[in-house]
Amino acid sequence: MRPKRPSLQPSQSGSTFSTRRRPDSELVRRDPARDGPQALHKVAAGRVRNSTGVAYLVDTNILVYRFDARFPDKQATARDLLRKGLAEDTLRIPHQALLEFVAVVTRVRTGSRPLLPPDEARHETEELMAQFPVLFPNAALVRTALQGAAAYQLSWFDAHLWAYAEHYGLEEIVSEDFEHGRLYGSVRVRNPFRRT
Repeated sequence: MRPKRPSLQPSQSGSTFSTRRRPDSELVRRDPARDGPQALHKVAAGRVRNSTGVAYLVDTNILVYRFDARFPDKQATARDLLRKGLAEDTLRIPHQALLEFVAVVTRVRTGSRPLLPPDEARHETEELMAQFPVLFPNAALVRTALQGAAAYQLSWFDAHLWAYAEHYGLEEIVSEDFEHGRLYGSVRVRNPFRRT
């Protein structure tokens, strides 16, 4: 029998998405940069957690929309995507997205305050790192990004994001910043905000 998940309580920013830290005794973390793509699998103490879903990479915009009340439809979509990724253990976050997340949500916007105060942005980043596997860059990934920028005419940051998925063998990037449905190398892009 699975333990009951904690109820979702609103944070200071009004988000009802919970990213509570799993006890360290329940999780064995591995370093994908050191141990390779196979290190992305989490192992629960005493039980192996199986998932039928395919792992995918999320872009910064998914993390940011979770806190951006100016776009309630996108906020709900982002929250649902993160919840599902957490429940199915299929969502992966590139290191780059965490850096960009903190920069974007703490940026002072014209005529209004930042999406999150710096302390809360740091806390939310810690929570994301506790809940989801974070993929780190290495020299091979950067070379892949350089090749991708040239081959697909992507901006440097988009090429770098794509390189995480290509390097770690993930079949999908979830983002609004690429062409929906397009295949870049072995990675397909899905825009979760696209209206069909």
